[in-house]
Amino acid sequence: MPTLRTTAQRLGTATALALCLTPLPLLAQDQDASSAQESTSSQDSSKQASSESIPLVPGTPTWDSFHGQLNAQKYSPLDQINSDNVGDLEKVWEVHTGDVSDGSGDLPPTVWSATPVFANDTLYIGTPFYRILALDPATGEQKWSFDTESTLEAMTQPALKSRGVAYWEADDPVEGESCQKIVYLGTMDAQLFAVDADTGEKCTSFADNGVLDVNQWNDTHDKWPLSLLQPPTVVGDHLILGWAGKDWAFEQAPPGTVFSINARTGEREWSFNALSDEMREKSGTANVWTHMSADEENGLVYLPISSPSPNYWGGNRTEDVPLATSTTALDVDTGEVVWSRQWVHHDVWDYDINAAPTLMDITVDGEEIPALIQATKQGFLFVVNRLTGEDVWPIEERPVPQGDGSVKGEEYADTQPFPTKPAPLLDQSEKPKIWKLADVVGGGECSALWDDLTYEGMYTPPTTQGEGALAYPDSAGGVQWGGVAFDPVSQTAIVNTSHIVQYVKLYERDAYEKADSGSGNESGFAPQTGAPYGMRLEVARNWLGMPCWEPPFGEVVALDMKTGDVKWRRPIGSSQQYGFFMPESWGSPTIGGPAVTAGNLVFIGASMDAKLRAYSLDSGEELWEDQAEAPAVANPAVYEYEGREYVAFVAGGNSILKDQVGDQVVVYALPEDEDE
Repeated sequence: MPTLRTTAQRLGTATALALCLTPLPLLAQDQDASSAQESTSSQDSSKQASSESIPLVPGTPTWDSFHGQLNAQKYSPLDQINSDNVGDLEKVWEVHTGDVSDGSGDLPPTVWSATPVFANDTLYIGTPFYRILALDPATGEQKWSFDTESTLEAMTQPALKSRGVAYWEADDPVEGESCQKIVYLGTMDAQLFAVDADTGEKCTSFADNGVLDVNQWNDTHDKWPLSLLQPPTVVGDHLILGWAGKDWAFEQAPPGTVFSINARTGEREWSFNALSDEMREKSGTANVWTHMSADEENGLVYLPISSPSPNYWGGNRTEDVPLATSTTALDVDTGEVVWSRQWVHHDVWDYDINAAPTLMDITVDGEEIPALIQATKQGFLFVVNRLTGEDVWPIEERPVPQGDGSVKGEEYADTQPFPTKPAPLLDQSEKPKIWKLADVVGGGECSALWDDLTYEGMYTPPTTQGEGALAYPDSAGGVQWGGVAFDPVSQTAIVNTSHIVQYVKLYERDAYEKADSGSGNESGFAPQTGAPYGMRLEVARNWLGMPCWEPPFGEVVALDMKTGDVKWRRPIGSSQQYGFFMPESWGSPTIGGPAVTAGNLVFIGASMDAKLRAYSLDSGEELWEDQAEAPAVANPAVYEYEGREYVAFVAGGNSILKDQVGDQVVVYALPEDEDE
């Protein structure tokens, strides 16, 4: 088994033995996994792991990637700002990029989710107009800017989107040579730009004069460009590159290839496909559209893989597709599968694995475990050994609903995996309770809708009957791409979650053509062209736009990872409708994730009310807030510059929450006389 031999050389005898004893399903059914790989460069598979230890948690404060660090912990060891003084935080600078659109003019609206990246004594920002800004971290003064001059068209998304930039620097920089430190930015039309981190000039030695056309590898069902909305995951000298597509549009779609690119040259090193050759021809996607995480010491990169196409009907893909909707660990040098766990079998709910798994070392029953926690749209938190994929707490296969027989060609999975610990972030076992206030205001509209929706618990299949099947949580996700933060000292995990009810209905082709009335961002009608069924997905609201289900609509939750138990949970933010803010006890849907610091603090934006907040890591008490110009749907960044700790937010908005956009970068610190 080549996968295990390579792994033995990299991880050592003890870990390799553990892998050999791992149940076969964890090894992603080796035949499918190996046939799905394409090696495009001569890798030395016998390369030994470096003798120099690379700690999982960096030894110095680091916020040089989308999740702060490659482990996706979103953790800072800085404690200058702490639970005692965070109430004194003040805005020290803000920048408005000008790269914003509300969609009312010639340009599509913007959705901006870019984590600020601090590296090279600079704060780097990528904008939804596909520009890079290099800013002084203390003042916001612009050092340089770079414009990709990309076409500003919504080719694969309903909006112009960017989650920012990636940063790389050479371990052995050559004095006097340019591009020993590089910033990368991708565009919706599948171009990856590499620019010198010091000057903003294109790196001419990278790909074609500083630009890599990733779409040159779009060779199967080329229906859209391989949109580079998420920055690459930088692991050593590798750029691990996924891409975004167009949801719900086609039965056959580009299959979700992941590429490893040489950070210096842009040369493709290896490719990984989650789908078999046969499945690639009749289906597609199962892509990685969000960030990835990596264990550098053990040479592993972790892929959160999405569902195959089409999203809400699977009659064209009834055979096992073991790597779809999974967390899959690859050898970063070869792209070979080390282990994989599938979290949704035969996914017909668009339950993409949408967040990088967070890597952590935890102590359970006195045993130290190299673990990862994978948050999902279902509000599940799966915890496994990150070296082997084995359960930390039992994950059970449980029987699930089999549908009402109205959808032809389907063969639903008999069971689905359910974690026993931590408990689900929300209760999907029965229909959510109707919010009496919304029902009364709507004249019983919510009750009537509930009566016309099928629901047999989590994994109720889509239907053609009535108003469809209730979806809870919905496709937008119980947890979104911000993922889980982790404090390695107290072994506390922090995660924000949305409680949103939607309903999905399938339409036979003729009925769909008559019913189609357009779509929005994560809602409305979608054709699934080529499949026998189109679909409609709607949020369950009354005529006034009030949610039909009981609040809270969003929460932030703290978990003790030594036991898997909840330490505290509380509503986050305020929902907003027609300019009015609802009580904070009702909470808000959330997009974006938290950051956690050694100052016993959790920083987060993410909420509908466009506020920025700090909570006590110990108790969940809100300790500080400020108002941004739009929902901060990006993860915050925490960094230190010249002895002063800063917290940076990007406030760009996302129409899934509300129609409010922004172009604000806003940075906070303690008053200078206080932080000395």
